[in-house]
Amino acid sequence: MYGEDAGNVADGKKIPPEGKPKTKIPPHGGIDAAPHRYEKRKEERTMKKAKRFLSVLVASVLFVTAALTLVSCGSDTKLGFKDGTFKIGATGPLTGDTSAYGISVRNGAIIAIEEINAAGGIDGILFSFDMKDDMSEAQKAANGYFALYEDGMQASIGAVTSGACKSFADVAQADGVFALTPSASAAEVIAAGDCIFRVCFGDPQQGTIAAHTLTKTYQKIGVVYDNSDTYSAGIYAAFEEEMQALGKTYETTSFEKNSNTNFSAQITKLKSAGCDVIFLPIYYTQAGLIAKEAAKQGYNVPIFGCDGLDNIESQLDDSVTAEISYCTPFDVRSTDPAVEKFVKAYTDKFGKAPDQFAADGYDAVMIIYEAMKAAGVKDVEISAADLSEILKATLTGGSFTYSGVTGKNMKWTADGSCEKDPQIVKVER
Repeated sequence: MYGEDAGNVADGKKIPPEGKPKTKIPPHGGIDAAPHRYEKRKEERTMKKAKRFLSVLVASVLFVTAALTLVSCGSDTKLGFKDGTFKIGATGPLTGDTSAYGISVRNGAIIAIEEINAAGGIDGILFSFDMKDDMSEAQKAANGYFALYEDGMQASIGAVTSGACKSFADVAQADGVFALTPSASAAEVIAAGDCIFRVCFGDPQQGTIAAHTLTKTYQKIGVVYDNSDTYSAGIYAAFEEEMQALGKTYETTSFEKNSNTNFSAQITKLKSAGCDVIFLPIYYTQAGLIAKEAAKQGYNVPIFGCDGLDNIESQLDDSVTAEISYCTPFDVRSTDPAVEKFVKAYTDKFGKAPDQFAADGYDAVMIIYEAMKAAGVKDVEISAADLSEILKATLTGGSFTYSGVTGKNMKWTADGSCEKDPQIVKVER
């Protein structure tokens, strides 16, 4: 339950003790004044009892609602750290516009925790996981970090989105806590310090990949990006730099947070310029709106994006017939045995197939686990700072690699970047 204890808040002022009043009864009150004060005091006690009862009732309803929510998510693993376990924490958007990302990462991490614990953890020491809702907001991510740290977090998978994760990374670095973000791709995230790593491609990598992929097939590329978003602006900056290096021209238009629902002007501009493809280095919510606006204008050119377009199919309707594809490290249709196993476990538990963010969350937890095993970590009481030093040395020591559902033979550089090969996935609907 969130917030203060409702019962304590409802107590109000302290009830005065029974017995003789501390102040004299005014002369004009006469003999009837004392019974009147007794009745008033009795009424106050009755009102306060009623408030307490209502507060407890509200708290109970909220608790039951939260419990039912967890059940409806198909999760047997409860979030929260448990004594005697290795504790991995995270923050992510569990509510709000980008909640699909946070929920997917959380669910992927839960699958990993269950798999690890089913195998006996490390020498019988199990793992527990907790995730706080940051709504993709920097301050909420920092607050979530502090709560996790106070609860005994020993390692983390950071935060899910770039802006929030930059805030998480700053405070984690200050405390010397290891963070391996599944999906925060902004360059400034891992630039926070040597404790911060990532599983996903970085924004510069995605921008460069997009430039090379698109120029192989298309003559005139149109771009729509969010100039108020760290993730989008970072990918665009790398794309722009690479296009200049390739000597290629392109048409650009942008939007910002307070104007991200109507894209008629942007589509009109790209259509008038004769662009034969639209590059969207943005998140899926706005990408879906852009796809529908393009369809409305009869502008059915292919759409290409980066990993933020994962789950765009949830935002589309039958009007959208354009081909949509994006760069990602995960393909849910892969026949790779590790991917098939993960997809089955996830689908069986949550009732739908995993997306890239779920896969990233799974791999992030598994990487920490495998690195701890490789380093021989067996002390369940190890401090976050000591574990961080071990994990950093293991990931960057040159001999550790990890093959998971988002890539084979992954390895990490000293700056926290993950090296692996990309895939281009076509949206099917």
